[in-house]
Amino acid sequence: MQVLSLLLLRSNRALPISTVIEELWGEHPPRSASTTTQTYIYQLRRLLEHEGFVAEGEELLVTHPYGYQLQIEPRQLDAFVFESLLNEGRRLLARGREEEAVVRLRSALSLWTGPILPHVTRGPLLSAHAIHLEEQWLRTTELCIQAEIRLGWEREVIGELRALSLSHPLNEWFHVRLVEALARAGRRNEALEAYQRARTILDEELGLSPSAELQALQVRLLSGTPEPLPESLLRGSRGRRPDFVPRGQQLSSASVQ
Repeated sequence: MQVLSLLLLRSNRALPISTVIEELWGEHPPRSASTTTQTYIYQLRRLLEHEGFVAEGEELLVTHPYGYQLQIEPRQLDAFVFESLLNEGRRLLARGREEEAVVRLRSALSLWTGPILPHVTRGPLLSAHAIHLEEQWLRTTELCIQAEIRLGWEREVIGELRALSLSHPLNEWFHVRLVEALARAGRRNEALEAYQRARTILDEELGLSPSAELQALQVRLLSGTPEPLPESLLRGSRGRRPDFVPRGQQLSSASVQ
């Protein structure tokens, strides 16, 4: 599974045998590393054929003089679809098309069903790629929630932000957005409680004070200063958060122009 995972994450690109050896054994490979790797590739090729992934006359796992290459359609790989949707969402946000961006970003997030490669032993390369994907997930979540708050959908994201602030207690961004969403929804009491929780976590876990942004939110809450209206309300329409986009339609729409 470790070799297959590496080939999938580097699909359609030649993967040097030295890279496979580094992933499997790190800096201290055994003398038999090259032979063992070739055996793993042989077994993997047999497995792909046995499971019916290889059509007659087709070569899925290609051997090069210096390594191996797994040839698949990029859209067969969730990681590729995820990054494509994220990039589309970013382009739409940059053009002010926030509702369309949210559809793309939510579709990207819907691909996540749990931890990355939970049953695969990770060497240095798979570990680095998993960290990269996790950071991409965090950024996608941030972009999506920020856009939804700007659109005036703060009530729809409060539950999600509560869960995120619990699962990522040291990520101050989630705490800030939770306080902001509660304040915009007119739930000042709960917003102040969320601020106090964030302040306690930051102090006890990191010995830090809340950021200037979080402290400014508290000042506005205590003074009764209303939160700025979402941009969608300033434009005269609150709108409605789109429903879930089925997986099969995630990339069916036209590319962002």
